[in-house]
Amino acid sequence: MRIATWNVNSVRQRVDHLLAYLKEAEPDVLCLQEIKCMDDAFPRLEVESAGYNVATHGQKTFNGVAILSKRPIEVTRGLPGDDADEHARYIEALVPHDTGVVRVASIYLPNGNPPLTDKYAYKLAWMDRLIAHARGLLKLEEPLVLAGDYNVIPDARDAADPQAWDGDALYLPATRERFRELINLGLTDAVRACSDEAGLYTFWDYQAGAWPRNKGIRIDHLLLSPQAADLLQSYAIDKHMRALEKPSDHVPVRIDLA
Repeated sequence: MRIATWNVNSVRQRVDHLLAYLKEAEPDVLCLQEIKCMDDAFPRLEVESAGYNVATHGQKTFNGVAILSKRPIEVTRGLPGDDADEHARYIEALVPHDTGVVRVASIYLPNGNPPLTDKYAYKLAWMDRLIAHARGLLKLEEPLVLAGDYNVIPDARDAADPQAWDGDALYLPATRERFRELINLGLTDAVRACSDEAGLYTFWDYQAGAWPRNKGIRIDHLLLSPQAADLLQSYAIDKHMRALEKPSDHVPVRIDLA
C-alpha cells in the first residue's frame, strides 16, 4: 500500500499537477492539505475519473484537508477536543487493506506565527489535542498513519539553515518538545526510520530564492504506529514537483507499506 501526503496549496490552482501526480506515483491513498476550498468546490469529478474516492473537510479560502483513496473509505472529520474550533485541519479514514484496515489521517497543523500571539497559543493547544487523540488511537493497536503538514522542523538537520529559523514558530523549543511528545507515544517518523541523511526537505519558500538555493526545510511528516512501522518498506520525497510551473511550495512525501 502506497500512502502519500502533500500540501497542495490550493487544489483548484493545481488540478493538473494533482492529476499528473496521481497518474505518476499511483498512491493508494493521498492525503492533501491546504485545499483552500469548500467541499463542493473540490475537483471531485476529475479526481474520481482518475480512479479515486474523495473525502474532504473544506473551508473557504483557508485550510482544508482531504483524503483520496483507490478503495472505499469510512471517514471522520475534525480533531476532537475543542467544539469551538472551526478550522478544517483534520480528516481521518479507515482504508481497507489486504490484512484488514489501515487508519489514515490528513493533518494540517497550525503554523503558529508570529510567536507570542494567540496564533502560537492555538498551535500549541492544537498539538496537545493531537497528542491526546493519537494516544487514544494507539490503544486500538492497528496500522495507523498520521500524515500531513505538521509545520514542525523536528531537528537542525531538517533545515538547510537552522539558525534562520530561530524564533520561528516552526522551530521554537515548545513546538519541538510537543512533536517529541507525540513521537514518544510510540510513533515512528517514517522518513527518519529509513534515512538519517541531512538535506531531506519537503518545503521551499517562494521568497528569497529558497528553491534554486535549496534552502528547504522538512515539515511534512508521516508518523506510524508500531503496527504500521512493521509494514514500512520505503519512502520517497518527490522533490521534482517543486520544479513545475506554478508549483506548491511543498512537495509530496510517500511511503510504501507491505
